[in-house]
Amino acid sequence: MLELKNVKKKYGNFELDCSMSVRKGTVVGLIGANGAGKSTIFKAILNLIFREGGEITVFGKDAATLTAKEKEKIGVVLADSGVSGYLNVKDVISIFANLYSAFDREGFVKGCEQFHIPMDKKIKEFSTGMKRKLQVLLALTHDADLLILDEPTAGMDVIARDELLDMLRTYMETENRAILISSHISSDLEGICDEIYMIDQGKILLHEETDVLLDEYGVIKVTEEQYRDLEKEYILRYKKETYGYSLLTNQKQYYRENYPQIVIEKGTIDELITMMIRGDRQ
Repeated sequence: MLELKNVKKKYGNFELDCSMSVRKGTVVGLIGANGAGKSTIFKAILNLIFREGGEITVFGKDAATLTAKEKEKIGVVLADSGVSGYLNVKDVISIFANLYSAFDREGFVKGCEQFHIPMDKKIKEFSTGMKRKLQVLLALTHDADLLILDEPTAGMDVIARDELLDMLRTYMETENRAILISSHISSDLEGICDEIYMIDQGKILLHEETDVLLDEYGVIKVTEEQYRDLEKEYILRYKKETYGYSLLTNQKQYYRENYPQIVIEKGTIDELITMMIRGDRQ
């Protein structure tokens, strides 16, 4: 569905150099701190920036050669773009009905009712969360096969985020669809993604199935003495703490069976990001 091979882009001291893929029938999450390169990847996929090297294929074709009809099959939400603030939603409906041959006017209006999006109010008067809801609805209502979603839940309250994630799950019930999504809200990704890529300073640090991350990764808390006696073969990162050390492992069960006296916490995506970026290698 989507593949990046050694895609390169430079901005001053920042350099993106990454490879990743999104297969049909999967939801893939992209995580990392601000400035890690997530938005650069999204813009590169959509040919919104010039890249210095690498290959990007969408639907099996070079992304730069997609026809207008093929581009209609991509739904997009970008963190720093949207519909003109001087339009209202009725204006947007007319525009999208002309832009997309498969635009679902009825489904879009129902979505606006569900999210309490006013039809006549100028979009510039919307809250940040309301603008994001509108963007997501537009991405979902023209029969796209691939969704590219950069921080789609930003600015939304808990209820709206839950409704949105349900909409994405429903979207994925149709065969041969796929989603690439980034979010700073780890629980969103844990609940919907099949795989996770982690990026830092333009490089992919980790790629893992979400179930494996949640089931097999963990954070070990040990004293100085326990740390000295610990087998460290399966320690990915360590961080010095006041009580001793925090250790990130991808073999939680090994340490649980062989070191029953130590504390092992279930890893979350937030902890994974912190340990992978701020922790030291063995």
